[in-house]
Amino acid sequence: MLPGVCRLFGMSAGPRPASATFWLLDARDSLAVQSRREPDGTGLGWYDEDGTPRVDKQPIAAYEDADFAREARERRSRTFIAHIRFASTGGLEPRNTHPFELDGRLFAHNGVVEGLDALEAHLGAYRGRVQGETDSERVFALITRETDAAGGHVGEGIARAARWIAAELPLFALNVLLIDADELWALRYPETHELHVLERGAGGPHGGRHLEHASAAGSVRVRSADLGRAPAVVVASEPMDEDPGWRAIPSGHLVHVAADLTVTSASVLDAPPAHPLTLADLGATAAASQRPSG
Repeated sequence: MLPGVCRLFGMSAGPRPASATFWLLDARDSLAVQSRREPDGTGLGWYDEDGTPRVDKQPIAAYEDADFAREARERRSRTFIAHIRFASTGGLEPRNTHPFELDGRLFAHNGVVEGLDALEAHLGAYRGRVQGETDSERVFALITRETDAAGGHVGEGIARAARWIAAELPLFALNVLLIDADELWALRYPETHELHVLERGAGGPHGGRHLEHASAAGSVRVRSADLGRAPAVVVASEPMDEDPGWRAIPSGHLVHVAADLTVTSASVLDAPPAHPLTLADLGATAAASQRPSG
């Protein structure tokens, strides 16, 4: 397994919106010191009170862009998604920066999927929904197509898309987060990268404490005073505090967080990829994007 800087972060505050402050690059020096390469983009997604999706994202191509990513962002939402991009495909442009939005849903991905010509052919008319160059956005378009085919059942759409990719395409990792205004889904596949979930009671394990999460490498930090009084569910690439409730999502499992914070987990992929990739199989850029920190 390849741990590393926090690439994926998702949170549900349940039926009541919560205010949270995010720093997508928390420390000025930690990434340069601890990571094998600098990040290529950061993004944060949330929803307005009326359910309108919002995305604040930018590629990192200069020092000024890194400062943009370090600025505090206070947002209020029931669900949130954040992503640190280490580019494997696609240039440093906003259209290639996570999260992506389709049909009111927000999506981010950590991994590498190859065989994009075959994936585009399989997408059919949904190829027209793709704006950028990344494998991630094409995976999201496939999930959207399969969700539509499943009558709007997002979990089934993720499972169908992941099974097709696992059977048909060269695959290094397919860790995904997807949210809508009320719910959250997370898939880990295969065991390449870690993904963890925390069902946090109001005030944390000792009660009465605001939420204060930070990834070890200083990439994502989030703080919420509201969650000193209310429960939440968090999904992240790594445990982000000392709470003993963090648990690793098993490979092939799809976690669903309902609007009332009910958490369910089901195995949707019980076999390894048909065409697995290793770091040695990847091009230099893609391999660098997937290596652990340290």
